Amino acid sequence: MKDVAEITEDTQKEMLDEVEGISTDIEETAKELESIEEVLPKEVKKLKKHEIAKEMVVKAKGIVKEAEEQMDACKLLLADDLKAYEEAKHLLQEGGMDASEALLTQLGYVANSEEDENKEEENIVFETKDEVEPIALRDVSSGKFTGFLYALLGGATTFAGLVYLATNKLNMTLDVTKMPSNETLQRIFGWFGTQVGRPDDAVNGGLIVGIVVLAVMALIYFIRVGLKGNKNLHFATKQLEDAQTYTTHKGNCKEEMDKVDAHIHDAIETLKTYQVLFNEQKGKLERILHFEGGAEEPNYHEKSLLEMKDTQDLLDAVKSFMALPMSEEGKLSGKSTLFLHRAKSRMQKMIERFY
Repeated sequence: MKDVAEITEDTQKEMLDEVEGISTDIEETAKELESIEEVLPKEVKKLKKHEIAKEMVVKAKGIVKEAEEQMDACKLLLADDLKAYEEAKHLLQEGGMDASEALLTQLGYVANSEEDENKEEENIVFETKDEVEPIALRDVSSGKFTGFLYALLGGATTFAGLVYLATNKLNMTLDVTKMPSNETLQRIFGWFGTQVGRPDDAVNGGLIVGIVVLAVMALIYFIRVGLKGNKNLHFATKQLEDAQTYTTHKGNCKEEMDKVDAHIHDAIETLKTYQVLFNEQKGKLERILHFEGGAEEPNYHEKSLLEMKDTQDLLDAVKSFMALPMSEEGKLSGKSTLFLHRAKSRMQKMIERFY
């Protein structure tokens, strides 16, 4: 009896060990399943065309938003530069240019210049020309709602077709204006039961009808969602291409605006230098007017005529530049660049004469 008890105790220990081992295996398996469940949805989503389309739409919106934000920031910077440019023009006019021009008139100086007809006009210094209309990006729908509606419609049609088939085989006339009786339903579903080897079994027959209807509904639903996924992918690809084209255009506009920005900074520095020169020329012209301009037909000294000519050349150069818009067809005007270069060249000649 003692041996039997010892064997029983040993057996119980072995069984307990096996149970504990099985429990451990179950826990490890459960953890593995949980980790698989966490990974699978992400992998499956990557394979869905609708999800890919959604990601492409998000990407398209992102690059368009970034391009527009950069463009807006560039416009704000350019607006500040334009304000500084207008201020520089005003300071130039008030700081000696207008006075020098008025003194030349008082001195009776007649310029033999082709630039006399150039007049400063109100103009837009820089204006962008948008060749691409603002883009409007649309989200994509999964097609699940319409797929569900189509599935309901297809299921109802399938059910009606099966009922018609059964009534036709049973030589029955079904009154669709009222609810069929239980006996009628038993006969109809029983016919389907007969077709699967269960004579007049309405339960199995109804089950067969339900399975067929659900299969048709599922088929319609998944076809609709699948087709919608293909359509979404094509649509999102087109939107992404349009967004990239739009971004490229905006990037080109920004590059042109950056060129104009640099051009304006160069122009501002040039106008500041012209202000210093005109202020100096104003003093010289006042001296000439005071000492040589009193006679009815003044006979100006050769050096005085040179100062008047230099002043007129400065006026012609800077006024011709300021009369031109800096942009043309949304790009930096080549003519404005040329006239700025000429104004700087004329300014440099005057400076070289002083030193």
